[in-house]
Amino acid sequence: MRTHSRRALLGAGIAAAGSGLLISTGATALDAKNGRPHSGSTPPPPDSHDTPGSHGHKAPSGYVSPDGPEVIERESKRGSGPVRRFSMTAAEAKFDMGGQIVDTWAYGGLLPGKELRANAGDKLVVTLHNRLPQSTTAHWHGVQIRNDMDGSPDITQRAVKAGGTFEYVFTATTPGTHWIHPHVGVQLDRGLYAPLIIDDPREPLKYDHEWVVMIDDWLDGVDGMTPDAVLDELNKNKPGGAMGHDSMQSGGSRAAAAAVARARRHAMHPMADDDPSDSVDHPFHLMNGRVARDRETFRAKPGDRIRIRLINAAADTAYRVALGGHNMTVTHIDGYPVKHKETDSLLIAMGERFDVLVTAKDGVFPLTALSAGKNHQTAQALLRTGDGDAPDEKIRPKELRSGGLSADKFKAAASVRLSDSKPDRTIKMDLTGSMDDWDWAINGKPYTESQRYPVQEGERVRLTFHNTTKMWHPMHLHGHTFALPDGGPRKDTTIILPDEKLSVDFDADNPGLWMLHCHNVYHSESGMMTVVGYKSKR
Repeated sequence: MRTHSRRALLGAGIAAAGSGLLISTGATALDAKNGRPHSGSTPPPPDSHDTPGSHGHKAPSGYVSPDGPEVIERESKRGSGPVRRFSMTAAEAKFDMGGQIVDTWAYGGLLPGKELRANAGDKLVVTLHNRLPQSTTAHWHGVQIRNDMDGSPDITQRAVKAGGTFEYVFTATTPGTHWIHPHVGVQLDRGLYAPLIIDDPREPLKYDHEWVVMIDDWLDGVDGMTPDAVLDELNKNKPGGAMGHDSMQSGGSRAAAAAVARARRHAMHPMADDDPSDSVDHPFHLMNGRVARDRETFRAKPGDRIRIRLINAAADTAYRVALGGHNMTVTHIDGYPVKHKETDSLLIAMGERFDVLVTAKDGVFPLTALSAGKNHQTAQALLRTGDGDAPDEKIRPKELRSGGLSADKFKAAASVRLSDSKPDRTIKMDLTGSMDDWDWAINGKPYTESQRYPVQEGERVRLTFHNTTKMWHPMHLHGHTFALPDGGPRKDTTIILPDEKLSVDFDADNPGLWMLHCHNVYHSESGMMTVVGYKSKR
């Protein structure tokens, strides 16, 4: 039995052209040449979207094009199982944050958006309808996807214009807990996110229930504030202002300035216990779209074994997470299996995912996410297996006192460990910038679309991060997983603490142009982002 929980929409301006829900419509045939549907599918208008190479986006000289023959060849090797068709609509929406109604954007009028689920080996055909006032894309965080479906605007595709559609077609071969979010400007800090679960047809774990939990920090629509206004405030003293795609002046500037001022006093990493850790003060913290005073309740029976898939969808906040009265056995991190380890709490950065197993006790227990280094604000849900009063919404389970295990404290399962090979190429990535100047960058160079760090297909590549800043950064690589040192987990997102040096290795086995960036959206959209590009052999 699986239980999926999400908030219902109070009201939304959803166009009649799409329901916005992620609805599976079963299997259909695909055109064998290009992987796109050839039956029952109407192509979008020519100006609604473009992909590099095939729609006028010129491939960079000497590099693999996102839709080039190397990409098509790699995708063909993934094969094609049953075809699963889905549709989702990005549109304006309203939600109730415990009594305060906020205007925002969401997928299908739900927060989080409706879960998209398939089996490893399935070919997914997902039609994105854009009913927003801005262009958007969909990024499939954690999936080793074909490059032209990655959702990186101006790199792998042109952003989907307002009123347009785009059909994402790809085979998902690696099971795991992943998620969907846009990659245009700071849209991630609205309600545009949803779980993406790729099931293992040979699932080795045994459990009675599954609970998918998305944790988020929230500011959109509070006192008229928007993420765009916050980004503008953060970048107001820089030449040229904000660099985010489709960033625009918007309402709530006064509220945005106050949010930045409240949180910009200190520069603490996520292990800190006292001061704000970052640049933006989010007034709400959510668990499956709900504030703590309006908690979701997950129901089971005493003794039931529950798999909890934890996803940090926040823009700016790491969380310490614990289930009151229980220990958790960690089984997967970022979708990949790890050697099982029991812990009372976890530290989860933006973009990271942890799968845990718990054996439910008798009673009512708080699943609590405590904002790390940000004034100890909480998101919360309840596990109920029996009678009794629910604990106070402000309760802090004692399990949180240990501070939580981070991903680097785990080891990869033997089945997914990288082979022992020396790197063929080492790429140095100095993380640079400061909160005072807000000049976030990689190797001192803020992001531009022309940046390329070259690799060759077949290489073992080492990324050597050196965080020269006073802030911590969760660094995310698209299209690949890397291994943490000394047999550490296979991951796509990892925390780099202030003054820390960390080397991670990955196999260059997925040709294309791939974003590498800090998953604090206000850092990445202000410059801490670049592109790893495969050199063409043709």
